[in-house]
Amino acid sequence: MGLGQNSSVRAEWIAAVSLAAGAAAVGYLAYKKFLSKDKCCKAMVNPHIQKDNPKVVHAFDMEDLGDKAVYCRCWRSKKFPLCDGSHTKHNEETGDNVGPLIIKRKEA
Repeated sequence: MGLGQNSSVRAEWIAAVSLAAGAAAVGYLAYKKFLSKDKCCKAMVNPHIQKDNPKVVHAFDMEDLGDKAVYCRCWRSKKFPLCDGSHTKHNEETGDNVGPLIIKRKEA
């Protein structure tokens, strides 16, 4: 192998490595832009309920529930924390499958 061939192989090798590095960089940037699940980019679940509170919490006594209680889990209900069926529209718009939490007394 002559000196000319050696430098030709080296140039091809450098070109191939440069191309691979460029493709990897583009792939990484595309991943970060479209697929990364960073905390800063996540959508909020609660769009408007008690936003002035650091945490939304509701507590109920079991005795006060009656025979059945239906609670919202999509955060879209106008009667929150009770369900008003808003999850149906939310599911149609987003492709989600969220439904209410239903608590009922055991039948004896």
